[in-house]
Amino acid sequence: MEIIPYGDNALLINFEQKIDSETHQLVKSYHNAIINIEEVVYQIPAYCSITVVFDPESINFEILKDKIKELGIKPEQTQSKSKIIEIPVCYETDYAPDIESLAQDLKLSQEDIISLHTSQTYDVYMMGFLPGFPYLGKLPKELECKRKSTPRKLVKSGSVGLAGIQTGIYPSEAPGGWQLIGQTPLKIFNSRKEEPFLLKMGDLVKFYTISATEFKKIQDEAK
Repeated sequence: MEIIPYGDNALLINFEQKIDSETHQLVKSYHNAIINIEEVVYQIPAYCSITVVFDPESINFEILKDKIKELGIKPEQTQSKSKIIEIPVCYETDYAPDIESLAQDLKLSQEDIISLHTSQTYDVYMMGFLPGFPYLGKLPKELECKRKSTPRKLVKSGSVGLAGIQTGIYPSEAPGGWQLIGQTPLKIFNSRKEEPFLLKMGDLVKFYTISATEFKKIQDEAK
């Protein structure tokens, strides 16, 4: 672990630069512990790092660095219970514009893609590039794929995509280049709620299959 200055009122904690569950557990454990340091204003956790913003009038970089080091969190102490959130997904063609071409590229059937995607539980590694967009991983090896060569100008809210070793959910309509294999009727981001984000870093996600009829029913009930 390396701790370096990051501007006048922030520091950056760098862990081993790789995307895996062990590193994620360290990020999550340090994030949860640093919450209790009162001079910290907020944190931005990522795959292998945490940006920690602090109040420069009450603490400086060196003192905060020492406080973080004194937490003494070790990899074997980082396993913690996380909330599992089940996400319904319709993988039918009308909701999955890339599933057919992706199946050809990966030399899998569409049923194989669905089965693999729903076969495991995913860590919410971090939130970005849109409000509420969860980066989930890691994908089964068989589903690892490139982004689309030409991004779409508009991706529907709730679209579930694949890119590299990750899967993710578009919380709102936006341009995007992920391979779209399904869509959820759930609102991943709802600005009208007191807690607008359905998911947060550290949660676990499990996808399950629904039909187009079930999709519309859940979508109507959520209105």
